[in-house]
Parts: sequence; structure tokens; C-alpha cells
Amino acid sequence: MSGREAKEMDEEDKAFKQKQKEEQKKLEELKAKAVGKGPLATGGIKKSSKK
Repeated sequence: MSGREAKEMDEEDKAFKQKQKEEQKKLEELKAKAVGKGPLATGGIKKSSKK
């Protein structure tokens, strides 16, 4: 693999990780909102702890 190809792969990898970070952030925000709603939140927390 040439240097240029490696650089392109790296750029794609960075973009992918950035996207994952943003998705994670959205999930955290949704969880935070759910917590404010009460009973539903406890179910979500139990589910996520199984991971």
C-alpha cells in the first residue's frame, strides 16, 4: 500500500470514528431525556447494563 492510499484510509477511519462519536453523543442525550420521563428510563438503564 502506497503512502497516499494509507493517508486516504486514515482519513476515512477518522471520519468513521467521528461519526461513531456523534452517534454515541446522540444516544447519551436520548438517555438523559428518557431519565426525565420516569419509569421508561429504568428499563433503558437495565438494558444498557447488560452490554
